[in-house]
Amino acid sequence: MLYQIFERLARRTTQWAGSTLAFVLATGVVVGWLAVGPVFYFSDTWQLVVNTGTTIITFLMVFLLQRAHNKDIITIQLKLDELIASTNGASNKLIHIEDLSETEIESLQDRFRRLKEMSAQQNDSLAQLTIEDVTCPNATTSLLNEALSQ
Repeated sequence: MLYQIFERLARRTTQWAGSTLAFVLATGVVVGWLAVGPVFYFSDTWQLVVNTGTTIITFLMVFLLQRAHNKDIITIQLKLDELIASTNGASNKLIHIEDLSETEIESLQDRFRRLKEMSAQQNDSLAQLTIEDVTCPNATTSLLNEALSQ
């Protein structure tokens, strides 16, 4: 129950924070703060008010932005996985490659480079070859080779 309340609050806050209205209000607050500066003789307290406010807002926004980013990445990956799964001739073994290590992903990039080179040598289109047609002799790619050969 509490989780759902925070989920809804985070979603709505993220949507609102990215709106034009939020930008206009933030700009208005800064202009208002600057306007009252002479009234408070640009004192330390005057500066502390905006520093404290922006620090708190920035702290919270970091988490909201990370949440939104994580959600976007997951949904994009799911959509890509669906496209791979539904495309005739595509390697279903590329589904969930985001779980691979950086080294394995770099090795996969090397495989795609080699696939392009192989295709160019054969004067064929990339559609006729798949990533499974390319092996990488590099020892650091043994897990990747094993995963793609299954």
